[in-house]
Amino acid sequence: MLLCDSAQVAEGKLYVLGGGWSMIGPDPAPSAIAMKIDVDWNDADRPHHLELFLVDADGQPVSFETPEGTHPMEFRADFSVPRPDAVPPGSPIDFAFALNLPPLPLLPNSRYTWRLMIDGEAEESWILAFSTRPANEE
Repeated sequence: MLLCDSAQVAEGKLYVLGGGWSMIGPDPAPSAIAMKIDVDWNDADRPHHLELFLVDADGQPVSFETPEGTHPMEFRADFSVPRPDAVPPGSPIDFAFALNLPPLPLLPNSRYTWRLMIDGEAEESWILAFSTRPANEE
C-alpha cells in the first residue's frame, strides 16, 4: 500500500502521482491509496472482501459529518481475480487497486492510520500511517 496524491488502475497496472508521502496538510487536500495485492493461486476465481478503515492515534475510528449524519471513514469493496493461463501454476496473481479520496478535514498536528482487512483478516504490514502538519500560526 502507498499513500499518494492520486492513483488509477489501467490494464492491471497502477499509475501513481505524488506517491510515498507520510505527511499532509494542515489544510485538507485530495489524496489516494494505491495498492497491489498478491492473491494466492488457490484464492483466484473466488470472491474476496476488502475493507479500509481510518483510525486516529488512539485507534478510534475517524468520523465525519455528512448530509446523512456522522459516519466513520471506511471503504468496502468486493473483488475477484481470474487465474490467467499465462501465469505458471502456484504463482501469486496481481490485483491492482486505487482509492481516490476527497479532501478530508483532518485535525492538524495529528497521527492517523489506514487499516486494511481482506476477507476478515488483517496483518501488521497492512497499515498506512501518516501525520498532519501543525496549523499555520500567523
